[in-house]
Amino acid sequence: MLQEFKKFAMRGSVVDLAIGVIIGAAFGKIIDSMVNDIMMPIIGWVAGGLDFSNYFLGLTSAAEQAPTYDAAKKAGAAVGYGQFITVTVNFVIIAWILFLVVKGMNRLMVKEQSTPPPPAPPTKEEVLLTEIRDLLKASAPPSSRA
Repeated sequence: MLQEFKKFAMRGSVVDLAIGVIIGAAFGKIIDSMVNDIMMPIIGWVAGGLDFSNYFLGLTSAAEQAPTYDAAKKAGAAVGYGQFITVTVNFVIIAWILFLVVKGMNRLMVKEQSTPPPPAPPTKEEVLLTEIRDLLKASAPPSSRA
């Protein structure tokens, strides 16, 4: 059973999947940093310095008086619609970035596939048939040549 597991674990597809997961996690960190450290500050600046994450609707009197969403959650029930807006904007940015990445990869794949492979060299049979044809043309009487 151990040998069977080793054979399974060392198959190419399992190793490829593991590499894909590791690269995906690293790529996720890059995208997360791009969204949180680059895009969201720009969006906040364009929106006049607003921080959507602290927009909430307190459902209890204590939650209504809280200065931040985290404090409102601790004080009682609160609907964090600002946090929802932030997560939704993050999703749209991430989806757009991934769309651009996939589109770029597809362009690269099309360019690689669009270059035709070099023609295969003629087989031995084709070379011999060409020589026979040329000899027959050379040895034919002048009146039958066309």
